[in-house]
Amino acid sequence: MSVTLVPPSAAPTTVAPAGGPLDVLGVPGEINLDYAATAPCARAAADAVAELLPWYASVHRGAGALSRRCTLAYERARQTVGDFFGARADDHVIFTRNTTDALNLLARSLPPGTTVVTFASEHHANLLPWPRGSVRLPVPADAGGAVRALDAALTELRRAANPGLPVLVAVTGASNVTGERWPVSELARVARRHGARIALDAAQLAPHAPVDLLALDVDYLAVSGHKLYAPFGAGVLIGRADWLDAAPPYLAGGGATQRVGAGTHEVTWAVGPARHEGGTPNLLGAVALAAVCAALADADRAALHEHEQRLLVRLRDGIAALPHVVELRTFGPDAPRVGIVSFVVAGRDSAEVAAELAREHAIGVRDGLFCAHPLARRLLAEAAARTGRRDLPPTAVRASIGLGSTREHVDRLLAALATLA
Repeated sequence: MSVTLVPPSAAPTTVAPAGGPLDVLGVPGEINLDYAATAPCARAAADAVAELLPWYASVHRGAGALSRRCTLAYERARQTVGDFFGARADDHVIFTRNTTDALNLLARSLPPGTTVVTFASEHHANLLPWPRGSVRLPVPADAGGAVRALDAALTELRRAANPGLPVLVAVTGASNVTGERWPVSELARVARRHGARIALDAAQLAPHAPVDLLALDVDYLAVSGHKLYAPFGAGVLIGRADWLDAAPPYLAGGGATQRVGAGTHEVTWAVGPARHEGGTPNLLGAVALAAVCAALADADRAALHEHEQRLLVRLRDGIAALPHVVELRTFGPDAPRVGIVSFVVAGRDSAEVAAELAREHAIGVRDGLFCAHPLARRLLAEAAARTGRRDLPPTAVRASIGLGSTREHVDRLLAALATLA
């Protein structure tokens, strides 16, 4: 099946110029409301890959013109991505497969004795990689509660543990279940006050809002390309060099070494990003991700945000008007959000709802617990208690929007949900 650009509808589709680098690819007739799982590919990414493919060759390993060009493209991509996210001069920008891979790399790079503090509301990628002895804080009732809980936890840690041991706070920028934004700057200030470092899972925040390490004062940042309108298989970890340079290589192999001697373990490992990028890198993924970052950097992010927020309000208001549909939330109805909404249809299995939306209405959504099982189960129980209903299913449906989403898409979903009572 050929992939073409979705033609514009009668309603405004985007604030970006038609035919521009932030147009997204899609299949005519199919309504994609599953951006939080994987965003569609942007024209900028597709064009960057198509331009480089004739030159496709090895990276860091060849003297020919093709290899030199690919090496230059790869390192330029690193610089572009680093600049887009506000990397500091001494930060490392390491290409990974995705956010999960990036956070696992960071977990492998922690100094011995590091305590990691997370919240139970995190995606599995920010719950499962951390070492035993990590602290998991309860899901807070609001953003202020998150700040107070972290302050109390770090105070207790410094009182109870060896004050010389490192502490890392790991938190999301926006929930992949509810879209609610977390108070990253405030959490970073608390971490600084207690001498802790902070890592940001920006997988869901970066596609919707500017993310700057320096402005947020975070130490590490993890992002997935496939959430950010680039292809699968490209992500990035950006952050402080000292822990990364002191850690064993994430992948031992070619490219991660300075010298390999005759003895089995006679190895001098590289420093810098190469230390953790063993093997042949994902050149096309890095270049595609950089192209999207460059296109977003040139765009009017405020206008894009306003457009998305209008659609989000329309979606949430429409869901609230349906008596048999209940939205999930952590903080409250007015908390700042990105374009993600999870809900349940009373008396209907969520997998059946998603299948019917796809089969009868050509609408793609996600169902399940969204790789955030502790949070999703808690929110499902909270929704049942809030509404007094006993017919809510044990899993949820998620609709998510972004570049290319339109008012017509939202209205088509709401009309379809109205038929599912």
